Amino acid sequence: MPLVVNGMERSFAFKKGTEQVELSDPNPSDSPEAVMSYYSNIYPELTTASVHGPEIREDKAVYEFKTTIGTKG
Repeated sequence: MPLVVNGMERSFAFKKGTEQVELSDPNPSDSPEAVMSYYSNIYPELTTASVHGPEIREDKAVYEFKTTIGTKG
């Protein structure tokens, strides 16, 4: 019986105020940085964010976009 390897589904998230925004993967072949750039047209705060992860949650690879806007210190 041949071994079948399936890629893990990716998900992206970032914190907007007090809300956690979950974003789907627009193109699985894009890098996480390219996905962040894609979503920065909708969420301008992502233009200064950095990519963290992935963290495995519920059979998904979850990447977090963390921004420094609005933080002090």
